Amino acid sequence: MTAVNGKRASATALGPWPGNDPAEAIRTIRGELGDPHVPFLPEFPDRGVGSDAVGRTGSLLAELAIDVQPHGWRLVDRPGKDVRRAQSALATDINILADVAGAEEVPAAEVKIQLLGPMSLAAGLYLHNGERALLDYGARRDIAESLAAGVAEHLRRVAAAVPGAGIVVHLDEPDIAAIMGGTIPTASGYRTLRSVPGEEITGAWRLVIEALKAAGAVETVVSVPEIEAPIERILAAGADGVAVPLKALTTRQWEQLAAAVEAGKRVWAGALPTAEADANLPRTADVVETIWKPWRQLGLPASALAGLRVTPSTGLAHLKPSSAKQVLTRLTQVADGLDQLAQG
Repeated sequence: MTAVNGKRASATALGPWPGNDPAEAIRTIRGELGDPHVPFLPEFPDRGVGSDAVGRTGSLLAELAIDVQPHGWRLVDRPGKDVRRAQSALATDINILADVAGAEEVPAAEVKIQLLGPMSLAAGLYLHNGERALLDYGARRDIAESLAAGVAEHLRRVAAAVPGAGIVVHLDEPDIAAIMGGTIPTASGYRTLRSVPGEEITGAWRLVIEALKAAGAVETVVSVPEIEAPIERILAAGADGVAVPLKALTTRQWEQLAAAVEAGKRVWAGALPTAEADANLPRTADVVETIWKPWRQLGLPASALAGLRVTPSTGLAHLKPSSAKQVLTRLTQVADGLDQLAQG
């Protein structure tokens, strides 16, 4: 099906995947998400230390070393065994991606990678004194700069694994509402950390996004929870789009998304709930309607649906592998439904 202006609605997922078998997972993902959809390099939290979001992204930091301490990942003077484990796991995943992609008759036009954003990374890393790095302005700045400096080599390795594919980068900021609201607990748990100024957050995102674009990323989006989602800040930082769950969006947030669409930005719609996906997935038509109804109410043209990417509302690591595969199948069906609406 050819959509308006050659653009089609597409499906992808956020990154976390069940189990610890990267070869099987990558084959499944690339099998389900053929063109125009966007296959992704999965993350495997079940694999343990180093495959968690903080460890995986933290292993890319340039000139900052991390290692696991009793309370979590900590900035240290020299790299320890845990970060080497994280780097080894990521290298293995990229090598397997290269093997699977190399055996395909029709290579994917794009591939997505996920990184923890600089603010949530600062919330998940600890200083020498045992407090969160988020507490310290200098540490927040250093982490953002280090991440920006480290992403180029990562993109180069992924690009080498999938020659000719555009690299789409998804920066995940799961803690951003708590960071902006000042509700992240201190290490003691007796009080909370002061909120981080919005302008600083925008600046940190801009730094990393500019580095990603300079390294060749064809699309960069920031994903946030729907609660207090800072949509305008994400776009002000130069992101190509915003990824957000749809379920609890306010009218004001929908208006911000509409403005983003009208400005040519990409919306990644977290339209498929996954909390009970092992039991039952919603019907394709029902999911399409959760997008189409507010879209119509905002006066957006049906043709603009062709620019949407649809995703699950969360990662998929909590599911069975068979259920995660079914989620991808349903997402592609939703994207096809949106394409039909886009063509009138």
